[in-house]
Amino acid sequence: MMMVKAPAKINLSLDVLHKRPDGFHEVEMVMTTVDLADRIELKETKGTRIRIISHDRFVPSDHRNLAYKAADKLQRKYNVKKGVDITIHKQIPVAAGLAGGSSDAAGTLKGLNELWTLNLSADELAEVGSEIGSDVAFCIYGGTALATGRGEQIQELPAPPKCWVVLAKPSIGVSTADIYQNLKLDQVKHPDTAKMVQAIEEGDYQGVCENLGNALESVTLQLYPEVKQIKDQMQRFGADAVLMSGSGPTVFGLVQYESKVHRVVNGLRGFCDQVFAVRILGSRAPLA
Repeated sequence: MMMVKAPAKINLSLDVLHKRPDGFHEVEMVMTTVDLADRIELKETKGTRIRIISHDRFVPSDHRNLAYKAADKLQRKYNVKKGVDITIHKQIPVAAGLAGGSSDAAGTLKGLNELWTLNLSADELAEVGSEIGSDVAFCIYGGTALATGRGEQIQELPAPPKCWVVLAKPSIGVSTADIYQNLKLDQVKHPDTAKMVQAIEEGDYQGVCENLGNALESVTLQLYPEVKQIKDQMQRFGADAVLMSGSGPTVFGLVQYESKVHRVVNGLRGFCDQVFAVRILGSRAPLA
């Protein structure tokens, strides 16, 4: 049996450049992992059956689950004649813009690489992961990175300046496909990715705060007013900078000093069931 940690990510910057001939969008994203994680338990079984076990009713237990897809793809690609029970202990909210499903898939790939002694490198696992979902490659490496293409081209960045991250998720799920469908690229505010990368490389916390940006945010805020309400409240309670992560609906606030974290968290609890105060992990973890 093996236990793997699957951390959430936030987008410090997310830009959508254009629609590609393959139907995906060309993106430019700066992502970093935070200390909120699912735990993946992998247990080898006889036969070749893949089984997903979760006590969260929002987690699919069939082929729609990205962790299932990850195990299935490894099994087929490397002709593995073993089965696995994958138990997912959820901490990351579902359909939240925090890459929970992608991180579960990445954790499954990393864990099975060891359990099935496949001896694949992180690059090889990321290649398999990119066939499952756009954020899976990033989640294989973790840490902080600039992701381009449809999200699968990963360039490692240093860890951002240390700070707290307050995450708040309203009790709605958001479909990424819906948000992209409503996206009008000539009407969105495009973040300055280069300035965000520069701020991270220089360890400039103020620069990171000033250059937070998400091209999808205005679309989600228009469709889901409760996301805007949380964003406004987080700013009102004193977070240094506030942004929606991914396609939403989770909003995060960066807070430099711990003394301010409690005020922001307590202020949000009245508006939102799921509120977390976590640290940025920022650096890559070893493969297994």
